[in-house]
Amino acid sequence: MKSLPSMLATVWRISSPYFRSDDKWAGRILLAAVVVIELATVAISVILNQWRNRFYNALQEHDWDGFVREIIFFTVICSILVAIAVYQLYLNQWLQIRWRKWMTENYLGRWLDSDATHYRMQLKGDQADNPDQRISDDVKLFIDRTLAIGLGLLNSVVTLVSFVVILWGLSETAPFHLFGYEMNIPGYLVWSALLYSIVGTWLTHKIGWRLVPLDFKQQQYEADFRFNLVRVRENSEQIASLKGEGAERQRLLERFGNVISNWYAIMTRTKKLSAFTNSYDQAAQIFPYVLVAPAYFAGRTQLGGMMQAAEAFLSVQGALSFFVSIYRQLADWQAIMNRLDGFETSMAHAAATPADGDVIKVTEAPADAVSLRDLQVQLPDGAPLASSQAFDLRGGERALLSGPSGVGKSTLLRAVTGIWPYGRGSVALPQNGTLMLLPQRAYFPIAPLGDAITYPAPSGTFDKARLREVLGDVGLPALADRLDETQHWNRILSLGEQQRLGIARALLQAPQFLLLDEATASLDEDAEAALYRLLERKLPDTAILSTGHRATLDAFHQRRIELVKHDDVAALTEAQGAAG
Repeated sequence: MKSLPSMLATVWRISSPYFRSDDKWAGRILLAAVVVIELATVAISVILNQWRNRFYNALQEHDWDGFVREIIFFTVICSILVAIAVYQLYLNQWLQIRWRKWMTENYLGRWLDSDATHYRMQLKGDQADNPDQRISDDVKLFIDRTLAIGLGLLNSVVTLVSFVVILWGLSETAPFHLFGYEMNIPGYLVWSALLYSIVGTWLTHKIGWRLVPLDFKQQQYEADFRFNLVRVRENSEQIASLKGEGAERQRLLERFGNVISNWYAIMTRTKKLSAFTNSYDQAAQIFPYVLVAPAYFAGRTQLGGMMQAAEAFLSVQGALSFFVSIYRQLADWQAIMNRLDGFETSMAHAAATPADGDVIKVTEAPADAVSLRDLQVQLPDGAPLASSQAFDLRGGERALLSGPSGVGKSTLLRAVTGIWPYGRGSVALPQNGTLMLLPQRAYFPIAPLGDAITYPAPSGTFDKARLREVLGDVGLPALADRLDETQHWNRILSLGEQQRLGIARALLQAPQFLLLDEATASLDEDAEAALYRLLERKLPDTAILSTGHRATLDAFHQRRIELVKHDDVAALTEAQGAAG
């Protein structure tokens, strides 16, 4: 387990941005209110401790009036305590949801920023596995655990300060007795509670520290198992067609086996920790009576004094043993902190990629063209992949990029869009120019069909008449009546239908530059030709750069560009013979 200063530094690094954000005053006021209520509960505990002395003395002395008076006092105090507890829970939950809202929006903003941090994190293979779990589950658990443990620690510190004074005074009124002899040991009840707590905390840490890495692994294994279940659901058609159910079942069971085996390790360690902490807590209930009872039987203190001393001892011992009582939650909390800290570190590294040595520089140019200069595209590990000394794609031009599979055509297109930073050289894009990349498998959000087609444009950007017209143009008139239907379109539509919808998206957006990365490869040659003729007719001013392997594509492009491999690096070369 991390040292306490290291843990606190991590908590501060993750938490403090919220309390400096636009919502800082609401957060600070709510936190202050929760803290004040926590302090009030400690004050009431001190009042009840003093009440216990009077109440048990009234019982011992058969004082009926005193007994009734203390019952009424107790009823009033407990009513106040109940009201405080209700509002503490309400304000705590209010603070949690505001804090979680801000952290979720902040993480989503950083993860899905305009520099494609989410994509670069995948390219770098950084440590932030399953960002969905970290944003949804870990943020919620972090806030819940931070408030619970933070308020618990505050309660323990204030309780310790408050009850140490009481316990020290009671050590004088109930002096230490051993084998019938009275011994003058100032504050012996305080020293006994301190010694008892130090031993308990040390033993708890010795037994339970291994829970931290086990909890971290458990969250990883659970997230990995859940992610692969989703993968099976997303690819059920291909699994079914390949009769791959047995193989998938085996892989899922292997991943679930990691969940089970790690859980057994947690069970074993938790059993040992629980056996000790429960024994420790039970012994703490009787220990103060063992210390004070000799003085009571010797007539040096009353029943009320003994009961008050026992409760004060338990309060001091409980405050000193705070980490014993919450060790299991502390281990879980640190695992959550480590995951969020790793997520933030991964996002920071991905966002800092443009500043990490040689990168492809994306600049704005006044010319009406996409220009590549001294460009070398590399893999994330620095290995060279493709290069271009000089290439320009001007408005209205049609160019076909060809080359063998794996030579780097798709990666070169990613570099042109600005989402692939690894390499050297520059890509110049026209000022205020629009560029769209259509991959072989276009992405469609789970949304009404009309919104899925126009993505990422806001809903309602194009009227339904325009959408129906475009669907007819790309050969999907049957979908015109489903514009308001919400479905998982990537799953229910064939790949050919998805590629037609991708072309429909391009027709609607009418970008200045359109990159087609085998965007029609799943269609037959006639359908592909019809879509290219449609693009020529509807988008005459749009420059198109296509990749593909079919010779029939030559007829729709004025230029033919080849990536020719030399010494492990593919160079961009202008070819001859493309049809105009």
